[in-house]
Amino acid sequence: MKKGVFLAAGAAVVVVVPVLFLGGSGDNTTTVAAALDLKQVPQAYQQWITKAAGTCPEVTGPLLAAQIDTESGWNPNAVSDKGAQGLSQFMPKTWADVGIDGDGDGRADPLDPADAIMTQAKYDCALAGQMKNDLKQNTVSGDLLSLTLAAYNAGADAVEQNHGIPPYPETQQYVRDIIAKMAAYSAPVGNGSEQSVFGAQVVAAAMKYKGTPYSWGGGDPNEGPTYGADQGAGTKGFDCSGLVQYAVYQASGGKILLPRTSEIQATMGQAVPDQSLLKVGDVIAFQLGAPGDFDHIGIYVGDGKIIHAPHTGDVVKISDLSEFSGKTMAFRRFG
Repeated sequence: MKKGVFLAAGAAVVVVVPVLFLGGSGDNTTTVAAALDLKQVPQAYQQWITKAAGTCPEVTGPLLAAQIDTESGWNPNAVSDKGAQGLSQFMPKTWADVGIDGDGDGRADPLDPADAIMTQAKYDCALAGQMKNDLKQNTVSGDLLSLTLAAYNAGADAVEQNHGIPPYPETQQYVRDIIAKMAAYSAPVGNGSEQSVFGAQVVAAAMKYKGTPYSWGGGDPNEGPTYGADQGAGTKGFDCSGLVQYAVYQASGGKILLPRTSEIQATMGQAVPDQSLLKVGDVIAFQLGAPGDFDHIGIYVGDGKIIHAPHTGDVVKISDLSEFSGKTMAFRRFG
């Protein structure tokens, strides 16, 4: 486990931008919707990225755009030293198996942007389906987004043989690069949603576990969901403060390790004086029980909503702030 850095009160806290990411933890895999920022996509490819993003729920506009950015830098004529071709860098053998005629011109060509993008989405969907099944069978571990990207880069067989992301530096860097780049291709939405790479990485970490069971005492800043304590001992998941701790730690590359409890997290970072000043990614702590005891915490995702791990029997999910009407809240910001 890496050693993190505790932030003293008054230090900066969390900024989270809602982005479209694959969720994933066994049977609780889910998808969180957010918009593609078309301004960041070359005009010639905008219609095809938009169309391809509807291929399956697991494949999104920001994901496709970030992949192309990483694969070819938006060069439709790119050819790698290994023979991969086009925007989406398909190897000839793979293209022969999965390539489709995306624009209906009568031929499937990896150097044709429409064909490449539509095939990329189809292939991503197939890999996501395969990885989702592997997660359900407990033959691999990890989150669905990362596993799907690793399978695209190294092959599904390599992921399955290694029971997760293969120990290949190229593949591991590939996964990190695309998840980071998704922020740049995600449109800010909702109330106070300034774009932030760090914020997008926080939301990526939290959103990919949407649907994961609540587990009291569960959650590790490195590992993600874990078996909790006492009533959470039989369930692998997160409690509220475990989710916040994990998301911030992951987004900061292990540099920010928040305290483990919501009561202390509620005192960290920069105070936001009023709810009207909230920005996406601010952390909101709640007094649900005894006065003065901030016994719950979540991450603001804009439009009056938070992502949080509510209680035993529930799952990590998006909720309206209106559900906490009348409760005392504390607003904190990292960044």
